[in-house]
Amino acid sequence: MRRRFPDLDRSALLVIDMQNYFLRIAGRILGNVQKLVDFFRKKGLPIVYTMHGHKDPEKDGGMLLEWWGDLIMEGSWEHKLIEGLNPLPGEKVVKKNRYSAFYGTELEAFLRGKGVTDLVITGVMTNLCCETTARDAFVRDFRVFFVEDATSTSHPDFHRATLLNISYGFGIILKTEDLVG
Repeated sequence: MRRRFPDLDRSALLVIDMQNYFLRIAGRILGNVQKLVDFFRKKGLPIVYTMHGHKDPEKDGGMLLEWWGDLIMEGSWEHKLIEGLNPLPGEKVVKKNRYSAFYGTELEAFLRGKGVTDLVITGVMTNLCCETTARDAFVRDFRVFFVEDATSTSHPDFHRATLLNISYGFGIILKTEDLVG
């Protein structure tokens, strides 16, 4: 297993889809995500929140509509970030409608503009949006740091499989305490 620590001067925290729709799953990691948000805020480092949602599923749902049928509608209660995760002025919010936070968004341009090379990934769901974003970040030449106790999904086997995939070919697995001490 590779060991490395993010270069904090060139790091950003990515908080993926911590929305009411995923509250049952996200609730398990909310404390650790908040610790990381607080840590990045104290250091003055970039924080990016993603919000998955659709305006018109027939037009912007793509394969997700076919696969899941049930999509998060923008403006609904389910679309809102979980209470307590309130972006401050200057913290970026990226709206997305696919698993990857890079697909069809301004995320890469924002990160490059901030000089970010190292991306710390948290949020839900480990095996879908988090893993897809981590893979996409890697192929865009970002160093990926995936926080195992600040990511969550619907089944422990899916979580473990993603951690194995990420550690094998895409990024470094960390725990919250590795970063915040």
